[in-house]
Amino acid sequence: MSCNAPIGVFDSGIGGLTVAREIMRQIPGETIIYFGDTARVPYGSKSQKTIITYSRQIIKFLQTKDVKAIVIACNTASALALEVVAREVSIPVIGVVKPGAKVASEATKNGNIGVIGTEGTINSGIYNTYIKELNPDVRVYGKACPLFVPLVEEGWLTDPLTVEVAKRYISSLLELNIDTLVLGCTHYPLIRNIIGSIVGNDVTLVNPAYETAIELKQVLMQAGIENNGPACEHKFYVSDGADKFKRFANTILPCDVVETEDVNIESFADALTTYL
Repeated sequence: MSCNAPIGVFDSGIGGLTVAREIMRQIPGETIIYFGDTARVPYGSKSQKTIITYSRQIIKFLQTKDVKAIVIACNTASALALEVVAREVSIPVIGVVKPGAKVASEATKNGNIGVIGTEGTINSGIYNTYIKELNPDVRVYGKACPLFVPLVEEGWLTDPLTVEVAKRYISSLLELNIDTLVLGCTHYPLIRNIIGSIVGNDVTLVNPAYETAIELKQVLMQAGIENNGPACEHKFYVSDGADKFKRFANTILPCDVVETEDVNIESFADALTTYL
């Protein structure tokens, strides 16, 4: 695998741009191929079988771009599909859950950790599992926030409705005296200011995007496939709404998104091509 090969990054929609942004900042020599499954967002309420199917299709597409590693920049897919699809390819595949769990386990002082995420992520209990593996004495409280993703996808990042929804979701966690809150969906950092204003300065917000970029850097170095740059032009693909995605991406990323291309993702077979 060439060191100059790109990194594949995928998410259910625009949320994974927060991970792509951190990769661009922390490993600027790497080129990104990004796919947002905007036609089928949100993932959070869908079954594990469906999420695995979607993830296989996207990875198959990314393989056509000769990526050297894949980042599943979606907490739901990381929770429900990562272990399955990682066994089906021989290039590195990492998710966003473990890095976030590690930081949360280290950040808490009173042992009360909150996790907000999609229904799929929260119901999987994966953050609870990983955090307790690292720190068995903590208490982990999950809260599904299914309205956050559509609100973010709509671009209502400062809307009063988003503020009110956030208050209703988070109030029950604050009653449990949490001192750490994991933003367990890559869409959620885009409303970090709202969430931060609600929880206050005494609660540490954990954004797994940064830690995922750091883990990716370590994985590339250990495999001897890191690229010292310069990066080539990043490429962006979606399953629907390319123009809308491009406009939004240009408000998030530190680079100009010149073009975004629509892809018929369901045309890619479930079976993955394993690189030998």
